[in-house]
Amino acid sequence: MAATHDDAVLIVQLSQLAASLGVNKAVRTILAPAFDPQAVEIDDPDVQTILNFSETIATLVKHDLLDRELVQDWIWLAGFWERLGPAAERARRRIGAPSLYENLEAVVASGG
Repeated sequence: MAATHDDAVLIVQLSQLAASLGVNKAVRTILAPAFDPQAVEIDDPDVQTILNFSETIATLVKHDLLDRELVQDWIWLAGFWERLGPAAERARRRIGAPSLYENLEAVVASGG
């Protein structure tokens, strides 16, 4: 699937959503040198913000509603999963929800 004008419009809308959710602040938090992916949990507001926003994007990609290559050029989903995947996996085990953030993990695993 090649990126379309509709994909570009959706990226702009997602960027606006990101701004309203405070994604930029959350990204600064998870990229800070003191951030420990092995210690953080999903009840941390910044972790929730990034995981939920990224899962939204990954779900759109999974269902071919948003171009995968355009997303790869725009946002660092693989890095977000690298930093936050351990917290998501711990939460899955703790609450017995193996599908929690599964679209994000799958899109990252498939190269997206």
